[in-house]
Amino acid sequence: GKMNDPKGQGYNLNQSKIAIGSGQFWGKGYLQGTQTKYNFVPEQSTDFIFCTVGEEWGFVGSVILLAIYLTLLLRIIHIAERQRSAFARIYAYGVASILFFHFFINIGMTIGIVPVIGIPLPFISYGGSSLWSFTILLFIMLKFDSNRKGVV
Repeated sequence: GKMNDPKGQGYNLNQSKIAIGSGQFWGKGYLQGTQTKYNFVPEQSTDFIFCTVGEEWGFVGSVILLAIYLTLLLRIIHIAERQRSAFARIYAYGVASILFFHFFINIGMTIGIVPVIGIPLPFISYGGSSLWSFTILLFIMLKFDSNRKGVV
């Protein structure tokens, strides 16, 4: 995937990096991104949604998004640590791992540090099944958490 391969394998990735770079520090504003608005980036509402964030909201928006995700992960780990049953604790760590790998691989894909494989960005990518899956994972964990004191 060199630069002399404009529509080949590296196409998505090149367009993705251009889009994120063109957002610069503050971004171009909501729905103002040129790369994403004119559909230069394929799959931008699903797997490459982070480009749209990078272009429209810039470095600041990207950092805020990552901070929100980090907060969520730390909160899940905090919940995992206070579980009394081994199963609930392992389940909560499982949820944290699944979410972490999705964030890491999806965002890594869009900035070119991870090979491109099609996985959604949790809670942001367009698509019902991914949203339902992550929501159910979290709700089962919250149910375990609410039952941790043995109150039914």
